[in-house]
Amino acid sequence: MQRALVSTSSKRLTSLLSMVPQRSYSMSRLVRLSTVASKPSAPKLTVLNSFKINKRFLASFPEHTKIVLPALSPTMEQGTLAKWAKKEGDHVMEGDLIAEIETDKATMGLEATDEGYIAKILVPEKSKDLPLRTLLCIMVSDESQIAAFADYKPEDEPASEAKPVVEETKAETPKPVQTHTPPPPPPPAPSTPAPQAQPARASTERIFATPLARKLAAERNIDLALVAPSGPDGQVRAQDVQNYVVETPKAVPARPASDLSYEDLDINNYRAVTAKRLTQSKQTVPHYYLTVDVELENVLKVRKDLNDQLAKESIKISINDFVIKASAMACKKVPEANSAWMDTYIRKYNNVDINVAVATPNGLITPIVFNADQKGLSSINFDVTSLAQKAKENKLQPHEFMGGTFTISNLGMFGIKSFSAVINPPQSCILAVGGADKRVVPDDKNGHRVATFMSVTLSADHRVVDGAVGAKWLEHFKKYMENPASMLL
Repeated sequence: MQRALVSTSSKRLTSLLSMVPQRSYSMSRLVRLSTVASKPSAPKLTVLNSFKINKRFLASFPEHTKIVLPALSPTMEQGTLAKWAKKEGDHVMEGDLIAEIETDKATMGLEATDEGYIAKILVPEKSKDLPLRTLLCIMVSDESQIAAFADYKPEDEPASEAKPVVEETKAETPKPVQTHTPPPPPPPAPSTPAPQAQPARASTERIFATPLARKLAAERNIDLALVAPSGPDGQVRAQDVQNYVVETPKAVPARPASDLSYEDLDINNYRAVTAKRLTQSKQTVPHYYLTVDVELENVLKVRKDLNDQLAKESIKISINDFVIKASAMACKKVPEANSAWMDTYIRKYNNVDINVAVATPNGLITPIVFNADQKGLSSINFDVTSLAQKAKENKLQPHEFMGGTFTISNLGMFGIKSFSAVINPPQSCILAVGGADKRVVPDDKNGHRVATFMSVTLSADHRVVDGAVGAKWLEHFKKYMENPASMLL
């Protein structure tokens, strides 16, 4: 019986060895294999005991595109969402206008870069001071995905996910926020009661005072009866006279604020940026001013002849067009005035791009007449007219007002005789143009004559343009204005 069992075991072991690869196995391993092989095989069943749904999966959203506030101009730091051109659920094609953004100088259009649907608008209209990369809206490619963003909030979406991803997440213990508690303010110092002055004595009462006290009182026109004595038996000493302070009448109380009538106006981006730059200019740029009077008789004659010739083309040349042309030509003659202060170096421009200050309902803006030295008066007139119209309609593009090498501000049409303008940094000069008036001047033939004059003031940055250089620029400008034909040479 025992031999039979051994034989059976040997045959089973041989069978097992033939089933496995030719590798070395321990006896215990072979015994376990033998035990498993001896058991009948049962059908395999897959049992789903439990499952977990990741909360992060539920909080994820379909594939979408985030539209953020871009930098629409080189100096833009924040913007105002003036108007939405699309609403939630609208279909958007590539290049369609989504919203109008008010930048520091103009109202720009925000266009779609891809086709899709507006799923969620996150910023309402008229929202001001939005920093760059503020999330404005959500776009999806499929209209059926819009409903998934009905209650969308930026904080609901994982920052690193654009598509739903299922992964194990562990709840992180929030780190304690370190707050700095300022030390309590020191207790107020105990107030020392002011010494009470003695009541004034009657004028008939005898006043005891030292000779020096009487002398000081006479020099200072002080009535000794009003001085509080500190000496024995009520004697007034010199120190008492010196310490005496004549009471001044109390100031008339200011009008209560509740009685004032006023209105608080919002500051738009144009005015805020202009205020910031002008304040910076007056605080950091060493201005100096040069004024000269320019005779306009020859300019007026040439202007009249040109306008008669251009009447059929509906072109009307203005005095300001001559000023722009003469300024550009003077900048070519004196390139220091056509330069910019760059902190560590001075940049001298080869081209002359003239900024022309234009007043708009939203504030001041300075569109550019490019290469003004190379253009004729009719071209300059066309540029100024079209740019001014676009500026008043808030339709200027950034390249039409960003930059420039020299600025002109003309207030002559408002009856201003002369004024001093603030330099537009980093430029080094700005020309302030006043109104024209008639004056009586000496004349070699008739003794005197009446001529039309205009006052201009050059504001210059002394770091770039010295006083003599500024005077030289005005000399060339005056020559061009008083002899317009010289601008053709």
